[in-house]
Amino acid sequence: MIRIYADMVADLFHYGHVEFLRKVSCLGDYVMVGINADDEAEANKRKPVHSMEERIANVTACQYVDEVIPNAKWIFDPTWIEKYNIDLVAHGDDYSIEKQQLIYKIPIEMGIFRTVSYTEGISTTKIIQQRKEASGKGSHS
Repeated sequence: MIRIYADMVADLFHYGHVEFLRKVSCLGDYVMVGINADDEAEANKRKPVHSMEERIANVTACQYVDEVIPNAKWIFDPTWIEKYNIDLVAHGDDYSIEKQQLIYKIPIEMGIFRTVSYTEGISTTKIIQQRKEASGKGSHS
């Protein structure tokens, strides 16, 4: 059995997240998703809109996910890989090579890192921006 690990913030869970997890599930037999801790997400992306509990509930409900691991670190070490018996680590191909080398250094060195194609046209950042723009239209100061 091949155990795959993918980490994500999973904020405002959308079809791009589902498509990512579908692609990840094609790499092996058992999909574990690490949900990044709030402080990790805020330090590396932005403060999540949804709480950790809400993000976990959304990802747990996804048919492509077998296990959800809360409070995942942004950069993990060999201990994390060993603890969860991870065979492959997956991430979207939206990171630069430099960013991949920084965040996924250990799995890359171990030869267990894989990328899956990013779903174009959707992202949490884009959804937030669209909501801000929509709320600005039609409001009078």
